[in-house]
Amino acid sequence: MRKLENSELERKSIADFKNSDKTPLIIILDDVRSLNNIGSVFRTADAFLIEKIYLCGITAVPPNKEIHKTALGATDTVDWEYHEDVATLIHKLKNDKVSVFAIEQVENAIHLQNFSIVQNEKYAVVFGNEVFGVNQKAIEICDGTIEIPQLGTKHSLNIAVSAGIVMWDLFKKFHY
Repeated sequence: MRKLENSELERKSIADFKNSDKTPLIIILDDVRSLNNIGSVFRTADAFLIEKIYLCGITAVPPNKEIHKTALGATDTVDWEYHEDVATLIHKLKNDKVSVFAIEQVENAIHLQNFSIVQNEKYAVVFGNEVFGVNQKAIEICDGTIEIPQLGTKHSLNIAVSAGIVMWDLFKKFHY
């Protein structure tokens, strides 16, 4: 077994990425403070051909040196847009027939492993502030909530880790 060289990885060019069929998933980051988390989410979204990222509230936007450190160019490939108010964005997406789910620990949340997608439907998932999570107003207007089960002593995950877990799980459900 030998580690592959970068030249063997058959990475897409930016143009190829832009022209690729995307995973019908939209990521919404609301009031995310950490520039490293934002960059990490971009990088993971690039890996799974995520359709778009919306940055809301106090979430910083590219170009930004600190975001770039972890995004490593993914801000050039993944489409993104800024919206000041997450609730307005959620209403807009729902009007566009996108199913919107908050990623949060709430009563009656669907555990991620039990969440089923409907093929040919588009989904958006909302990730909130690192300390306070997804705000209650946003939760109330979402179509539902998804929870990542956690069995240890801690009751939360870093947002970039949570986003990676959710993107991978939903990517698998769309493609395999």
